[in-house]
Amino acid sequence: MDSFTIKDLENLSGIKAHTIRIWEQRYSFLKPHRTDTNIRFYSNEELKKLLNVALLNKYGFKISHIDKMNEEDINEKILSLNHLEAQQERIVNTLIKNMVDLDIENFETVLDEFIELKGIEKAISQIVFPFLEKIGILWLTNHINPAQEHLVTNIIRQKLMVGIDQVRCSIRSDKSVLLFLPEAEYHELSLLFMNFMLRSKGVKTIYLGCSIPLKDVVYLTNLKKPDYIYTHLTSAGGRFNLDKFISSLAQLFPTTPVIISGQLTNSYEKKLPAPLTFKRSYPEVMDFLAQF
Repeated sequence: MDSFTIKDLENLSGIKAHTIRIWEQRYSFLKPHRTDTNIRFYSNEELKKLLNVALLNKYGFKISHIDKMNEEDINEKILSLNHLEAQQERIVNTLIKNMVDLDIENFETVLDEFIELKGIEKAISQIVFPFLEKIGILWLTNHINPAQEHLVTNIIRQKLMVGIDQVRCSIRSDKSVLLFLPEAEYHELSLLFMNFMLRSKGVKTIYLGCSIPLKDVVYLTNLKKPDYIYTHLTSAGGRFNLDKFISSLAQLFPTTPVIISGQLTNSYEKKLPAPLTFKRSYPEVMDFLAQF
């Protein structure tokens, strides 16, 4: 992938498109390309530069000062950031850069080093999930090469599976959660993350996986009677209808709370029928987990 829209840059960097355009006019670090119809697009290099600039700007460096730095100066300043959140964000940005460059060896090395230093739980909650939240929009808009997606997701999936297998919790919850992805939804990483986090809190999970027909969810719900049903919507297939899916959930599970997270929830503006609840962001997902 070597072509990003200004909206992609906004989602990945956290800098509003309006601000990016102003920076282009006033400073020299961003030089977008244009299509034959005069639409901006950005290369891997532009994306990586903006991630660095956005990080420094967020943690106190003036944009006019950053513009005068060379690449070596910028990298040195980024490595010198002491704020914990800045360090975590730097690692997430490094993963994004490795992904767009298809530098899979370094991608895995960065993850392994953080896991060795902080443990699998912190690696998943502080690095993996924020990374998935940032790049999820690329999957939704198909602004990512399938090779990039497959290589990255397979590595993260391996780490998540190891983490799930290693979960040991001394406190057992009396709650249970059934987790599934609807038919034609194959982006499983966020669901695996939720499975890991729930199990780490002693919650019993019934993990069905991806592309599950609702009739199977109904069968297991009637059999196991979970306290919650959880699903995550990143980028379902072309025939997927969110309105119909929500209506079906409300009809099939009138008394079981259904939690829905993921990118597709951000585009839904209608009133949600009970007992369905959206978790549209990482903090909202963490709030849900905090109740256990």
